[in-house]
Amino acid sequence: MKEIYKKLQNKNITFKHVCEVGVYLPETSNIIDFIKSGVKATLVEADPVTADKIRTYFKDYKVQLFPVAVFDHTGKIKLSKASASTFVSELKSSPAITNDKYEVTEENSFEVDCMLFSDIDDGTIDLLSIDIEGCEWYVLKYMTSRPQIISVETHGKYYTNPFMKEISEWMYNNGYDIWYKDGSDTVYMREGIFSVSVSDKIGTAMSELSVGWKKIKGKIKGV
Repeated sequence: MKEIYKKLQNKNITFKHVCEVGVYLPETSNIIDFIKSGVKATLVEADPVTADKIRTYFKDYKVQLFPVAVFDHTGKIKLSKASASTFVSELKSSPAITNDKYEVTEENSFEVDCMLFSDIDDGTIDLLSIDIEGCEWYVLKYMTSRPQIISVETHGKYYTNPFMKEISEWMYNNGYDIWYKDGSDTVYMREGIFSVSVSDKIGTAMSELSVGWKKIKGKIKGV
């Protein structure tokens, strides 16, 4: 059971439409528990090989799949694949680049279709998970919906999302608070939908201390 699903089980919230941008393998989906409980889902995965696996795995569920990348324009874009991490090749910062010193080459890159998220979002999404290796901001920037819960990959080891300032400002301007953080994601909630527990507040503080310490270590190592 995924952490986000487990933590929401005791909350008095109903989800009718969940969405994940950047799924990777279907069995690792951050919203798999919602899908299997019968909730309508929109999934976005740019890697065509992985998209085919998602299509097959979830064929008996209420899932709409968009086999495209989400970016700042519509058309074509190059992606680079580093094991489980697939990211927009033109990015200067992604987890693979920052943490693993991954180098983009023609051999590990491929071209895919890309879309604005506004062409995918129908305005009814009430839980959103975004993990697209540095391009998460482009989902929020063009989003029509205002989900109750939004999970965003924001950090990890020496990596900090390159659009952290834009993401934080968007959350503040649109009435979102931090609910909790884990090793890579920050999970936001609409203001006032429930109270944040003391344990979640402590967990967030500990996560922020850990992220800060890793940044210091990264600077010492020249990352």
